Amino acid sequence: MNKIVVIQGDITQMKVDAIVNAANRSLLGGGGVDGAIHRAAGPQLLDECKTLGGCEMGKAKITKGYNLPAKYVIHTVGPVWYGGDNGEEELLASCYQSCFTLVKDYSIKSVAFPAISTGVYRFPLKKATQIAIHETLKFLEIYKELKRVIFVCFLREVFEVYQRELAKRKL
Repeated sequence: MNKIVVIQGDITQMKVDAIVNAANRSLLGGGGVDGAIHRAAGPQLLDECKTLGGCEMGKAKITKGYNLPAKYVIHTVGPVWYGGDNGEEELLASCYQSCFTLVKDYSIKSVAFPAISTGVYRFPLKKATQIAIHETLKFLEIYKELKRVIFVCFLREVFEVYQRELAKRKL
């Protein structure tokens, strides 16, 4: 069984220990993945997020999953793409690193990620996918307890890019 899997689907339906939310700095919900996760989790998620004081870009915070199949939601704030000269790549890598720190801290065995920053934040999809896969492989080398990483792609185009990039990394 491969530890990294790419699927096309709805991240709010994933039966994993944790799903990752591509959140905004307030952590109080929004559009896209963020809004879908908040709607599916129920009002308790918003109540807990209100106690967290927001989140810095490139960092992550964790909450319970409430009405989701996942036990936890890891909220991370990805960078808006401004052309690539403002540290966007490093900030996106930091999102994954911060999420993986929480994965380790909470002994999470399975985690599902969306395509962080590739929607309204306009991060180039191929570059974002390369960063996501690179950071995941790097973490899996040092943390053997993580059994499954699922990249959940809502759109077919995103799914295909993730599949191609992952295929390049496999022997």
